[in-house]
Amino acid sequence: MPVARQHHTKARRDRARVHHQIKPKDLVACSNCKAKILPHLVCPKCGFYKGKEVVNTMKKIDKKAKK
Repeated sequence: MPVARQHHTKARRDRARVHHQIKPKDLVACSNCKAKILPHLVCPKCGFYKGKEVVNTMKKIDKKAKK
């Protein structure tokens, strides 16, 4: 026959769950347009990464305008 689980208080239960909260993302300023972006990623607004243009964002805008 199974044994019942040990009862834990609400405080003890909640202390164990304190590390499960969602933490805010650490954003950095883009070196070109100063927009807030995730680190180590290309800026979606201007297409620059580490001071160099990697993605031509104007090309995407022109492509949408043609449709």
